[in-house]
Amino acid sequence: MEIRFLGADRQVTGSCYALEASGRRFLVDCGLYQERSFLDRNWEPFPIPPDSIDDLLLTHAHLDHCGLIPRLVTQGFSGRILATPATIDLAKIVLLDSANIQEEDAAYKRKRHAREGRPGPHPEIPLYTVQDAERSFPFFEPVAYGRPVKPAKGFTAVFHDAGHILGAAMLDLRVQEKSGDPRRIVFSGDMGPWDKPLVRDPSVFDKADIVVMESTYGDRDHDDPGRIDDLLAETIVSTAARGGNVVIPVFAMERAQEVLYYLARLVRENRIPRLPVFLDSPMAIEVVQVFKRYPALLDEEAKELIRAGRPLLEFPGLRLTKSTQESKAINRLEAPCVILAGSGMATAGRIKHHLLGNIGRAASTVLFVGYQAPGTLGRQILDGAAEVRILGQILKVRARIAKINGFSGHAGRRDLRRWLASFREKPERLFLCHGEESTSLAFAAELEAEGWPVTVPRFGDTSTL
Repeated sequence: MEIRFLGADRQVTGSCYALEASGRRFLVDCGLYQERSFLDRNWEPFPIPPDSIDDLLLTHAHLDHCGLIPRLVTQGFSGRILATPATIDLAKIVLLDSANIQEEDAAYKRKRHAREGRPGPHPEIPLYTVQDAERSFPFFEPVAYGRPVKPAKGFTAVFHDAGHILGAAMLDLRVQEKSGDPRRIVFSGDMGPWDKPLVRDPSVFDKADIVVMESTYGDRDHDDPGRIDDLLAETIVSTAARGGNVVIPVFAMERAQEVLYYLARLVRENRIPRLPVFLDSPMAIEVVQVFKRYPALLDEEAKELIRAGRPLLEFPGLRLTKSTQESKAINRLEAPCVILAGSGMATAGRIKHHLLGNIGRAASTVLFVGYQAPGTLGRQILDGAAEVRILGQILKVRARIAKINGFSGHAGRRDLRRWLASFREKPERLFLCHGEESTSLAFAAELEAEGWPVTVPRFGDTSTL
């Protein structure tokens, strides 16, 4: 039995793992690379013949976990894509949105490069189209939490709540080879922290032979969640007093909804001025509707609000902007406002246009509420770049730059250790993935000192289990 590491190894995007035993093969996740230094991998032929893959197990619907599915299908994959019902609903939204962005960005680059009289560094064609994304939808098959499913002969998988985003799953795999007892492999997927307001706490396990675990924040903890209200209110109040806008790059799933949840609370408590708040993301607006379809998956805090008859993600002043014309109109406003737009790392989408109009304004604030991968525009801004390139223009950064870590949908160091503490015995192998190299290595060193058998794999590594 072998596992091959094909993404999110010593970095945080492009999650993909291949498992093979007794001549059968399946994947766990098939994610898009979003870090600038790895973007070329999105265009390369898949490292395993797609038509040789039996099934794909999808942990959740974030783009860095599902975003290459259309490419996999166009290259010959025809197996099942197994995921929870909520993940399937969200993945279809995400893939269509991604395909639209791919098409729009390719068209924009063609026009810009023609105007500048130069070719671009990447093909001026979309990575995949809306039609490509839609071709992948018939392969999705829903799997309920806790129900065993067989992704290939000799394999049994059970999906458990990961506490990361709506529908996200950890995978508990049992592998029966020709002889011997079944081997148990646990994939953490992207693990959420405990005590988040919208989704439930992550599942825990008491035993596994092999563990493949995320390590995004393995070297640090988040802000105290109790301070999120205060930090958000302080940012909005101070920016409005300067006459500026608060521009928030958000991931359309979970992060956008969680920010709305806190904004609704601040409005109810009269802790922020009554400013227009724009959710300028058609995808995030669709995701709000998915939340309404799955109330059973929400945290008890959210359920209590619903039972009390209070709108979970709505409040006076909230404006949902779907059309391009509505989005453009935001930047013509003269009064202060709050703008939530994607993408969360500012790599594409409407957020770039809002940054274009605000990054050079000392009165405005760019507020980050999520992880910014190395090489992304968001990371450049957060790391203090004096100037950045946005939509072909070089702009000086004059806006106030702020970050609230408590919003993170990823477990912090303390939560990761809490999850590992649930195992009664240490596994035979613990693979740390989905973390920047320095972070994963630091966490690995800490665990190794306590006797954990840790490996931090590199891209393309294959391990016999």
